[in-house]
Amino acid sequence: MKNIVVLVSGGGTNLQALIDAQNSGKITGGKITCVVSSNPNAYALTRAANNNIPTEVIRRKDFESFDAYDEALTALLKAKNADLIVLAGFMTILGGKVISNFSNRIINIHPALIPSFCGEGYYGLRVHEEALKKGVKVTGATAHFVNEICDGGPIIIQKAVEVKTGDTPEVLQKRVMEQAEWLILPRAVDLFCNDKIKVTGNITEILE
Repeated sequence: MKNIVVLVSGGGTNLQALIDAQNSGKITGGKITCVVSSNPNAYALTRAANNNIPTEVIRRKDFESFDAYDEALTALLKAKNADLIVLAGFMTILGGKVISNFSNRIINIHPALIPSFCGEGYYGLRVHEEALKKGVKVTGATAHFVNEICDGGPIIIQKAVEVKTGDTPEVLQKRVMEQAEWLILPRAVDLFCNDKIKVTGNITEILE
């Protein structure tokens, strides 16, 4: 049984999707053993507490340097025996020490079809604003491993979502969450926990 540590910063809707999937048996081979927040007031911590999941808070501003923060977060994740780290709306950049110590063991969910609308600065509503400005007819979400390149790690699963006439960024964001993010993130976690993902360079293969 793999230990899953989820990193959060805000409301925790993706965390809730993971908890629901775990409770309904859609995630096997692993269990959420800790939720780590960069924000002590994040509602995600309440979601974790409501499900008897231990929590930790680690804030970048409590450390003199980014390197010190990177070292401390790495130590915390090791202390929690993290087999898999899931970024579920974690708004603090991960440092090189975390990434190198947990290579191909950190999964992120991005609210677009990478390589579209991704990279530095593309998070939250901005992703959907840019998709609407571009006039794309299809957007979606991507579950991917994290490496040193922002949104550049191996893609695990993608799911397309239709863009509709009259969509606002908020409406599109909600549809992408409901129709893609909350489905493929638990699926990617389940695949990882059951050793069903093979990574070769930047290419993944799902072993079914």
